[in-house]
Amino acid sequence: MIDLCRLHRFVVENKRTTILEFGTGWSTWVLADALSKLKSKYSDDTRELRRNNPFEPHVVDDEAEFLHIAESRIPEQLKDIVTFYEKAAIMGTFNDRICTFYESLPHVSPDLIYVDGPNQFNVKGDISGWSTRHKDMMPMTGDLLRIEHFLTPGTIIIFDGRAANARFLGANLQRGWSYQYDADFDQHVFILNEEPLGPFNSKQLSFYCN
Repeated sequence: MIDLCRLHRFVVENKRTTILEFGTGWSTWVLADALSKLKSKYSDDTRELRRNNPFEPHVVDDEAEFLHIAESRIPEQLKDIVTFYEKAAIMGTFNDRICTFYESLPHVSPDLIYVDGPNQFNVKGDISGWSTRHKDMMPMTGDLLRIEHFLTPGTIIIFDGRAANARFLGANLQRGWSYQYDADFDQHVFILNEEPLGPFNSKQLSFYCN
C-alpha cells in the first residue's frame, strides 16, 4: 500500500498529464485517481500545451483477465478517462538484442511511462529458440527503445522492479536520460533531461515546474 501511495504522490507532485502503463493492477486505479486530481486543478493550464490526451491513463496488458479485473475496480467517476488495450506480447529484437514487444502501442505521447508488464511467460514466439518463457529468464521489453525519439524532454519512465529490463533500457537509450534507483521501493526511474524541443515543449516543462 505504501508503494501505491508513493506512486500517487509522485504523479501529482510531478504534474504528469498523459500516462502509458505497461501491465495493469491496483496501480491503474492509483494512476487514474492521481490524474483526475490534477485535471480538477490544472485543466485550464494545459489548454496552451500540445497535449492531446490531457489527464488520461492508457493501459496495455497482454492478459484479458487482468484487464477486466482492473477495469472493474475503477470507480465510475474515473472510467471515462482510462483506456484499456489488450495487446499480445511477442519475442523480437532491438539492434540484434533479443527482447519483447507488444504487438502495438496506444497512439499517445506520454510524459510518464510505468512499466510492470508484460508477463514474461505469456510472450509469444521465439528468436533462435530463445524466449522469456523460462523460469530462469526475466522480463525484457524493448518497446520504449522504439519510441524513444518521440518522447519529449521531461518524460519520466518508472520500472516497478524488473532490474534486468531497466538495465537493458539504460544500456540502449540514446538521449539525455538521468537514472536513479530507489532501493526502498525497488523502482528504477529515468528522466529525460534535455533542452526543450521548441515553444510547446518549453511551456510543458514550465507547467511541470510551476
